[in-house]
Amino acid sequence: MPALCRDCLATFETAPTGRCPSCRSPRLVAHDELFALPIAHIDCDAFYASVEKRDNPALRDQPVIVGGGKRGVVSTCCYIARIKGVRSAMPMFQALKLCPDAVVIRPRMETYVAASRQIRALMEELTPAIEPLSLDEAFLDLTGTARLHGAPPAVLLARLIRRIEAEVGVSASIGLSHNKFLAKIASDLDKPKGFATIGRAETQGFLAAQPVRLIWGVGAAGQEALARAGIRTIADLLRWDRKDLGQRFGQMGDRLWHLARGEDNRRVTRDAALKSISNETTFPEDTADRDLLDGHLWRLAEKTSDRAKARDLAGRTVTLKLRRASFTLLTRRHSLREPTQMADTLYRTARELLAQVTEPGPFRLIGVGLSDLCPADHADRTPDLLDPDAARRQKAERAADAIRRKFGPESILKGRALR
Repeated sequence: MPALCRDCLATFETAPTGRCPSCRSPRLVAHDELFALPIAHIDCDAFYASVEKRDNPALRDQPVIVGGGKRGVVSTCCYIARIKGVRSAMPMFQALKLCPDAVVIRPRMETYVAASRQIRALMEELTPAIEPLSLDEAFLDLTGTARLHGAPPAVLLARLIRRIEAEVGVSASIGLSHNKFLAKIASDLDKPKGFATIGRAETQGFLAAQPVRLIWGVGAAGQEALARAGIRTIADLLRWDRKDLGQRFGQMGDRLWHLARGEDNRRVTRDAALKSISNETTFPEDTADRDLLDGHLWRLAEKTSDRAKARDLAGRTVTLKLRRASFTLLTRRHSLREPTQMADTLYRTARELLAQVTEPGPFRLIGVGLSDLCPADHADRTPDLLDPDAARRQKAERAADAIRRKFGPESILKGRALR
């Protein structure tokens, strides 16, 4: 069985017993197909929290939660906090009950983006076939790279992880397999600092014993629907006929039939199209104050607009999102005559959507989103004949953008942003 030492990168045709003979490291990876598998999923370990610990070594042995105040949600947390039961997307008040000694840190997105770009640059040295899923995870297709780099994909990946730790200061886990579905599963099998493989020969035997929640995209509601049909494990799925699954669950049924057999023909697609851009905020206390909500609308519209401008994108559909005190969600959408990336247009549209909400509240969260995206050169070209001041406001917004680029984001503010 071939093997690889993750520390000194020595390779072996036959896996050594115990430690690496070259460097005495216990971190050996052995698998029959280790040097033949080309598809990888790289997932940084507790990325935001790891960056915070990197930048403040005093936090190294403390539980760290990155998120938005006592009434927000957990963006991520370190593994010390996870031992106490804290999880991503958990309400902050619940997380602090489980881990009252946690250090809570507001997200620093610019810092995380900078670290993500460093990691992406290291990936680019290996292959152009990179499909980012978020700031801290991506698929890589290393087919054909062994000849270019003089080493099989498994060695290149172990070398990449060492460089990420040394040069970026965070750790990551690797999943290696023959398709995206299995690579993503594998990356979560041995966290943190893991390196797991799922080969072709073992695919069906491995999957059969797994719960259906392991399938990417099967959340709580999907699990309940499958359970009502008597399907709780992938072995249960394997007993169903493909036609019957399709009739019962539609397109999802056909997808489940293939994935239960480890079949996934999706290619690693470089720079998959962004579907939406949004921003939201959770209030310190539930509020029904429409003036306060309006002030937040402007700030959120401006942040969403800034993100669209940074990506040179625009969108045709504006979405207003409100979360009630009961945690249930209320959304309203409006399609514009032409795409926009202007904060003024986003704000005015979202304000009209808010005016249509007759429910008094209170609300705990508000968000603004932009979807149906397209290149920015298709946007904001036609004057609004019903709003003769629109062109003037657009010109003023472009001028304000230029001032902020030169003197910083706080150099110019609208009065409504102070509410």
